[in-house]
Amino acid sequence: MATTFAPAPPPDTSRDGADLARFGYQPVLRRKLGRYASFAAGFSFVSILTTIFQFFGFGYSFGGAAFFWTWPIVFAGQFLVALNFAELAARYPISGCIYQWSRRLGGELVGWFAGWMMVIAQIVTAAAAAIALQVVLPSIWSGFQVIGEDTALTSSSGATNAVLLGSILLTITTAINVLGIDLMSRINSIGVTVEIVGVLAIIALFFTHTERGPGVVWQTDQAVPGSYWAAFLVSGLMAAYVMVGFDSAGELSEETKNPRRVAPRTILAALSVSALGGGLLLLGALMAAPSLSDGALATDGLAYVLTSKLDSPAGTVLLGCVAVAITVCTLAIQTAGSRLMFSMARDGKLPFARRLAAVHPRFGTPVLPAVVIGLLGIGLLVLNLGNAAIFATLASVCIVTLYLAYLLVTVPLLVRRSKGMPADEASEAGLFSLGRFGIPINALAVLWGIAMAVNLAWPRPEVYTPNGGGWWMLWAAPLFVLLVVAVGVVVHWFVARTPGTAESPEPATESA
Repeated sequence: MATTFAPAPPPDTSRDGADLARFGYQPVLRRKLGRYASFAAGFSFVSILTTIFQFFGFGYSFGGAAFFWTWPIVFAGQFLVALNFAELAARYPISGCIYQWSRRLGGELVGWFAGWMMVIAQIVTAAAAAIALQVVLPSIWSGFQVIGEDTALTSSSGATNAVLLGSILLTITTAINVLGIDLMSRINSIGVTVEIVGVLAIIALFFTHTERGPGVVWQTDQAVPGSYWAAFLVSGLMAAYVMVGFDSAGELSEETKNPRRVAPRTILAALSVSALGGGLLLLGALMAAPSLSDGALATDGLAYVLTSKLDSPAGTVLLGCVAVAITVCTLAIQTAGSRLMFSMARDGKLPFARRLAAVHPRFGTPVLPAVVIGLLGIGLLVLNLGNAAIFATLASVCIVTLYLAYLLVTVPLLVRRSKGMPADEASEAGLFSLGRFGIPINALAVLWGIAMAVNLAWPRPEVYTPNGGGWWMLWAAPLFVLLVVAVGVVVHWFVARTPGTAESPEPATESA
């Protein structure tokens, strides 16, 4: 048995602990999460209040009201991916799931790069999510606009203030992650409950204060001039930005009770509930907006509709729900990223692996990964202090990287299926399985992932340089991917030649 870097915990005699041991790992994390907490981890990563408030204006500004149809299309594509992930979560209930799944399906090198790209994506995503506070807090109280007076993210003062608020939030979420999974899951579950209540309240508000009927979703008159299909493809990036991170339930498998049965269901539930709530939110906003043509819907998004319909203490409370959603979204992203970093370090696959894989004896958490992600996220914000254009770029490049990490799971999985999976890996009766539909669903998920990665990374000036900028900003997504891969090659070479790193356990194929 390969040695690992995590300190030895008290013997775990539970069935879940014995199950994990079959994969070559000693249980060191505390198994505290039930079904709702597992669902909350995925739902809060997707966080429709955070991301729709952040990107609604982007989607509307390109596709007009008809951009609504990108939402069910993206959901259908992502649900294909989620079905495959649910099956893998039932087979491999291990923390750092994207790395672990890819490694067991495609080999050590493919798995390492899947994990590496996912870690980078989660660091950047945490920074991008924290920025969203700027969209909400100054609307609740002007005192949150500490720097300057213009609150818009596209202004210099708004961008600088967003960095300040985002850095404070990342500091808070880092402290929560360090203090233990109990505290994190309680805060996250409460936050998700608040978010769900807020979503339902905002939907009810919009649908009881409509200005037009549901036929608005066919209107294209506010789309950018030119080919509507080109504008529609760009507007679809909004939904693509939102519906990711549903795999977080798998990232926390080693802290979830009965993960083989719970994680698959919560992965699918987190995406499905988010899609339903988000779709109603989009439709309600388009029906309730005071105007579709005054430009405010494209610049201020949902906040414009909400404040125009409920400019009162109740409206402030609903904006507060959005702020809570942003907080738990950032928290969930950082938690998932820290577990992935821990999982790779435990296998000796990262620099300073021994320290990154250490679990605090009192808090039961991998402390250093949470701190590293928090500091790097703050560093990304500070590095681009006052640069308004960086926010769209941050969102775009991190989501491209995340979609590529997903492909490094679905492509090897399709190859394995073509060679007989799941027949060569019998699983416990009753666990989630795609059965004979596995190959067609998997193949469609791969095609979808490739199409979305290309669409996200395409160097469109209206996305990457809306206010002008250098060529490097226009090509930010492909350049960022190349940089991540190049740095990954160096890091992988360094780790492979550093004395004292552990051999990772052989990929296990045992049934439950």
